[in-house]
Amino acid sequence: MERQGKIKKRWWTGVIGMLVFSLWMTPVSFAKEDSPEDIQLYAQSAVLMDGKSGRILWEHNGDTVRPMASTTKIMTCILALEAGLGETDKITEISPHAAAQPKVHLGMQAGQKFYIRDILYSLMLESHNDSAVAVAEATAGSVEEFARQMNRKAQEIGCTDTWFITPNGLDGKVSGEDGKEHIHSTTAKDLARIMQYCIRESPKAEEFLQITRTADYRFQDADGKGNYQCHNHNALLTMMPGALSGKTGFTSGAGYCYIGAVEDEGRTFIVALLGCGWPPHKTYKWSDVQELIGYGKENYRYRNIYRECELPALSVREGVGEETKSTDWGDCEVGLVLGDADTKELPFLVSAKDKVRIVRNLPENLEAPVKKGEKVGSVEYYLNDQKVASYPVLTAQGAKRFSLEWCLQWVGRAWLAGNGEAG
Repeated sequence: MERQGKIKKRWWTGVIGMLVFSLWMTPVSFAKEDSPEDIQLYAQSAVLMDGKSGRILWEHNGDTVRPMASTTKIMTCILALEAGLGETDKITEISPHAAAQPKVHLGMQAGQKFYIRDILYSLMLESHNDSAVAVAEATAGSVEEFARQMNRKAQEIGCTDTWFITPNGLDGKVSGEDGKEHIHSTTAKDLARIMQYCIRESPKAEEFLQITRTADYRFQDADGKGNYQCHNHNALLTMMPGALSGKTGFTSGAGYCYIGAVEDEGRTFIVALLGCGWPPHKTYKWSDVQELIGYGKENYRYRNIYRECELPALSVREGVGEETKSTDWGDCEVGLVLGDADTKELPFLVSAKDKVRIVRNLPENLEAPVKKGEKVGSVEYYLNDQKVASYPVLTAQGAKRFSLEWCLQWVGRAWLAGNGEAG
């Protein structure tokens, strides 16, 4: 009985010990986080972007090329504003080509004149196709030249899979200079990037926001003969606090599309949706937007991901320190410092699952001579697999090359020092 009691005691001790060990080894989560796999959307392609850094926080087929319908018009609007056409005195005469555009349209007539700023509201609030062509022709002279400007701007801001053909987003095909056939298309990532440029980086960002935030707008043609009224179809403006901007879109090829931005507690979230249902599912996009913005608000906060990085001294082959006064010659060492890191601030929207990784890119050694402040490597900061910052590594001291000239100079200094001591 006593032996059985000891065995039972040891058994319970082992069980308790294993439980304690298991608890110690189990990672502890200090923040509630929805799993990205739990997000269920209607959109065929979707992206949630940090509007400040441009970092993609969540994506589904974010690099898949698809038609984007009237979300195109954010690029049309920003190019016209940057060309100075948002000024109140700019007038354009409507061409037969612009007047012939299909619905949805303002109903312009060929030869009619409008203030361009007025038709920018028509473009962005009601998504009028005739207004888009009128803006394009006023900006670049023709739709074809305006499309070239759109594509150049897309490339300049880092869009790698976008091809504009029309200023209004109607489905289209064209043969490029490379001989390949292109469709009017983008990706969810590129579309989010264009919105980021429009609301933050463009010199006309404030004008863009003013237009796209407007709920209702009334105007007349330049001769005061026609009266027009526009209502903003971006339901997010009334659906969600902090909504900054947005643009809807639909064609039979693209389905329902949406690009929008929301600000919350100093955070800016951009959502891009492509292929988000077809009729009669017009409201799917609003469900998807709320899902993604809610995920972003719940799980992402700004954190300073900067961490101190220890840097070793590097050996300098055939080098001697610039201040060397000893008889130790041969190789020497120089210290290293991190450049461009005075503020030591790397604020990023991060979740509990994001991992920060620091990579040091340094040579095994250096060859003399070496100057003080010379760049010899870099330190890179990664959020998961994405590089988000890079700092140069500089030498803290210099080193001369060990040579006959240096030896003679050293001997001379030693001799003078010795005579001084003798005197």
